[in-house]
Amino acid sequence: MYRYDDFDERLVTERVAEFRDQVKRRLAGELTEDEFKPLRLMNGVYLQLHAYMLRIAIPYGTLSSQQLRMLAHVARKYDKGYGHFTTRQNIQFHWIKLEELPDAMADLASVKMHGMQTSGNCIRNITTDQWAAVARSEVEDPRVWGEILRQWSTLHPEFSFLPRKFKIAITAANHDRAAIKVHDVGLRLHRNEDGEAGFEVLVGGGLGRTAFIGKTIKPFLPKRHLLSYLEAVMRVYNQFGRRDNIYKARIKILVHELGAEAFAKEVEAEWEKLKDSALALDDTSIAEIARRFIYPEYDASPGDDQSELNATLAANPKFETWYKNSVARHRVAGYEIVTISLKPEGKTPGDATAEQMNAIADLADRYSFGEIRVGHEQNLCLPNVRQRDLFELWRGLDEIGVATPNVNLISDIIACPGLDYCSLANARSIPVAQEITRRFRDLDRARGLGRLHINISGCINACGHHHVGHIGILGVEKNGEEFYQITLGGRADEKAELGELIGPAVPYGDVVDVVEDIVETYLELRANPKEIFLETVSRVGIEPFKERVYAAR
Repeated sequence: MYRYDDFDERLVTERVAEFRDQVKRRLAGELTEDEFKPLRLMNGVYLQLHAYMLRIAIPYGTLSSQQLRMLAHVARKYDKGYGHFTTRQNIQFHWIKLEELPDAMADLASVKMHGMQTSGNCIRNITTDQWAAVARSEVEDPRVWGEILRQWSTLHPEFSFLPRKFKIAITAANHDRAAIKVHDVGLRLHRNEDGEAGFEVLVGGGLGRTAFIGKTIKPFLPKRHLLSYLEAVMRVYNQFGRRDNIYKARIKILVHELGAEAFAKEVEAEWEKLKDSALALDDTSIAEIARRFIYPEYDASPGDDQSELNATLAANPKFETWYKNSVARHRVAGYEIVTISLKPEGKTPGDATAEQMNAIADLADRYSFGEIRVGHEQNLCLPNVRQRDLFELWRGLDEIGVATPNVNLISDIIACPGLDYCSLANARSIPVAQEITRRFRDLDRARGLGRLHINISGCINACGHHHVGHIGILGVEKNGEEFYQITLGGRADEKAELGELIGPAVPYGDVVDVVEDIVETYLELRANPKEIFLETVSRVGIEPFKERVYAAR
């Protein structure tokens, strides 16, 4: 956990007071909605189909138990008793009344949480790997760099009104759990041939109307130059990015039109002016940020819990199933990483009730040093659980309905709120996701399918990341009716690829049957039970799936 200082506290408190006055003037009619819009967006407030929506930042996906309890409080007092965790490691409340927003923000500010830069044309919440500091293959904790970027980017006067929104993600592990290749800037912390740690810088990734995989413009950037180099990237984007066409305003379009090599040359030229400036990071500054992170005091002699754990697993098949699905190896002997699925059968992906959030906070205090993480897959994580505590933790999670052992299986669906909430959406996402979880409720069957990710977006803005789903589902509108395009073969990890469209959109009533057809085709075509869905699609292409889907339609 990061210990925020007095400056952070004062900044958040002053912002609440400022917004309270803005809301007062809006309610009094002194501000029109058009005048109020840029003010509310600066604080993460959207106007959706039915109500205002408040989006709260969770920097680099890390929450304390105290903060999670406050989110539960806000859900219970100001909303309808739940919150929605997003692919940006944020949480959204969809039903807060405008007149109550300042009070909700004040409550959140008391635990140093806010909605600044979760919307608008600025640098958004910095995201990273939910297994940061505990993954075995990690170079070092990427959250330190996430915090450095947070401090650099918050209210940056030059980058508060960019051509379009801007998103940065960081990973420091071999396996990319932060989806860095589909961000405006992706940063991969790694070591060069001399053993020095630095960043591979990727630019121009992104989904939405025109999707691109990010391009590497700097294979190795020494850590001390991170801020100066990113400042150069932002200046080039701010200067050359389109402001005349919202659909061509993202940096991905600029990189595509200039070409990655030409874009990199522009950045290098700008960087030469900045690299030796005050933006250069010295070891003392980096160490000061790192010192403000509090790490668990792990048991130096955790003992041999494996034999006891094995006996417990053998005696409890349901616990064993959950353990094999939801528990991963920790870098410290005697500890494990636990993923909490927010994808139970028939529910909204990513939602958690106030009661669940409070209970998870209690479990985190008891079993994970009071720390919770949010992943871009819309699940939660307890990063530091002793092996000896796993059984009791599982029982606690099972009691509140968040122990479904479906992590990375077909029912572990990423989905945006869609037409049930969003004024931009063309089609519903939530009912489709709910029906898929019902159709594949048999977890033995789901495990037999292996790793299979479904991503659903209710419109071309792609908040559900459908482009990079193993099976991607995009809602579109045709003559006032909901249809869905299907893509296959996408992925968001270190080998990121965009899915390929299989054919014409299918009507709402057919979409779950189409998923069933795709699954059955995969089972018939896979070379062996260990060949996962992506491998089969890569080997045989999309034609066999296309033929099956459209044969009876």
